[in-house]
Amino acid sequence: MPHRTRIKFCGLTRPGDVRLAGELGVDALGFVFVPGSPRALTLAQAAALRTAVPPLVQVVALFLDVDAASVRAAIRALQPSLLQFHGREEPAFCECFGLPYIKTLPMGEGARDAEAFASRYPSAHAFLLDGHKAGEPGGQGARFDWTDLPALPKPWLLAGGLSPGNVFEAVRQARPFGVDVSSGIEGTPGHKDGERMHRFVNEVRRADGCFP
Repeated sequence: MPHRTRIKFCGLTRPGDVRLAGELGVDALGFVFVPGSPRALTLAQAAALRTAVPPLVQVVALFLDVDAASVRAAIRALQPSLLQFHGREEPAFCECFGLPYIKTLPMGEGARDAEAFASRYPSAHAFLLDGHKAGEPGGQGARFDWTDLPALPKPWLLAGGLSPGNVFEAVRQARPFGVDVSSGIEGTPGHKDGERMHRFVNEVRRADGCFP
């Protein structure tokens, strides 16, 4: 079976961007509930964007150290299929909402500790390797060394500094289950650029063609 890298676009804020991502065959769309982020959504905005998501596309709600009530409110508004936690959330907290979740592992300086950190979250559905320190929001465009990757027991997505200009190299080097991009396909924060979205998907598929 041909290799197929999954693609997740994160930080969407406009219905048109959501619809285009679906047309491009993107596997998952991430919606941000991090106060202060330029991509943060209100509950009303999230509910409106949800109606633009095509069938068979995973909907991911992203959080960073918020309380349980905020997570539950976002779940009601967005109806996600997956949750994504970027902060210091404990395993029991991540598990308590009855939905599968992705846990972000901070990469860079602390990459050597990533395997131990991941072992604390045996119930995680997948992991996301992002170039930022624990407790900081993702989407900062911080690249890390793609040749120094932890051995993980679950599928993992590569993030941090990805763009149409480097994702071909990233997929060929790291061979991740999936890739996650936000700022690398934007014109301005939260506003995706259609041409960059097209190029990103094309470059991932070009890299997939290099594998048996």
